[in-house]
Amino acid sequence: MVEESFWNNQQKAQEILKDTKNMKNKIEAHQQLIAHHEDLDTMITFIEEGDSSFEKDLVEGIKKLEQDVGDMKIETLLRGEYDKNNCIVSIHAGTGGLDAQDWAKMLWRMYTRWAEAKEYKVTVLDMLQDPEAGIKSVTLLIEGSNAYGYLKSEKGVHRLVRISPFDSSGKRHTSFASIDVMPEMDEGVEVDIKPTDLKIDTYRASGAGGQHVNKTDSAVRITHLPTGIVVQCQNERSQHFNREVAMKMLKAKLLDLKELEQKEKIEDLQGEYSQIAWGSQIRSYVFNPYNLVKDHRTNIEVGNIQGVIDGDLDIFINGYLKSKSLGQ
Repeated sequence: MVEESFWNNQQKAQEILKDTKNMKNKIEAHQQLIAHHEDLDTMITFIEEGDSSFEKDLVEGIKKLEQDVGDMKIETLLRGEYDKNNCIVSIHAGTGGLDAQDWAKMLWRMYTRWAEAKEYKVTVLDMLQDPEAGIKSVTLLIEGSNAYGYLKSEKGVHRLVRISPFDSSGKRHTSFASIDVMPEMDEGVEVDIKPTDLKIDTYRASGAGGQHVNKTDSAVRITHLPTGIVVQCQNERSQHFNREVAMKMLKAKLLDLKELEQKEKIEDLQGEYSQIAWGSQIRSYVFNPYNLVKDHRTNIEVGNIQGVIDGDLDIFINGYLKSKSLGQ
C-alpha cells in the first residue's frame, strides 16, 4: 500500500484495501478477546482475596467471553470463495395466496431485522407488491463482511403454519415462500456471457420512489436465453445502475449453476433454471397448534417463534455452518 504504484490499478487497490480492513478487524477482535480474558483473570484474583463485589461482573463477563469466542469460531468456518462478499437475497411467495404473500413480507422483515442487528446495510433492489396484502417477491442487497457466508444457509423453501388472518372461519393454513441467496460479485470476477444470449427489457419502475417513479423506463429485466434465468432491478432512477446490478445478479446465478452442474463453460448450460424446488423445505415455522421453529437439516428447534421472526436467526445459521464443517 505504500508503494507509489499502488493506485495505478484502482480496482486492485480497492480489493487490497477491503482485504486489509477485514484482516485488521479480525486481529482487533482477537486482541479484544485476550484483553477481556485478562480482565476476568484480574476479577478472579480480587474475589479470591475476599472482594465479592466483582462476582456479578465475573459471571456476566464469562458469558460474554463464551459468546464472543463462539462467534469467532463460527467465522473461521466461512472459508468459501465468496463467503466474505455482500449478498443478494430474493424472497418469492409460493402456494397459499394472500397468506403466502403475507409470509413473504414477514420473511423480508425477519432478514432485515437480522441484518440490522449485524450492522449490515440493507437495500431493496426489486419488489413486487400486491394491492391486497403482502408481497409477491422482493430482492435485497445485504452489505457487510461475510454476509453471503452466513446467509447462504437460508436458501430453500420456508413453511409457515398458522391461523390465517385472511380466513374469516379461523382455519389453520399452510403457506410457503422460497429464498434464493447469491453472493454479490466483485467487478474483477470474469464471466463469459455472449451478448446474443441476453434479452434485455426496460420498463417503468413501481413501488416506492415518490413522484418520479413511473416517469422513465429505468427498471431493467435481463433474461439469459440458454438457461431461462431472469433477473431484474428497479432500485434506482438510473437505467445504467439497474442494468449493472442485474448483470451482477446474472453472473452470480450462472456461476452457481455452472458449479451445480459441474460445467467448465457457461455456454454448456442449457434448460430452465430452477434452483429451488418446492420439495426442498429447509425450515418450518409453526404458530398453531403450538409455537415451534424447526430446521429440517440440523433438527435444531426453537420455541420462541416471535424471537425468530424478529431476526434471531443465529442459532440456525451457526448450526448449519457447524454441520457442514463436520460433513453432515
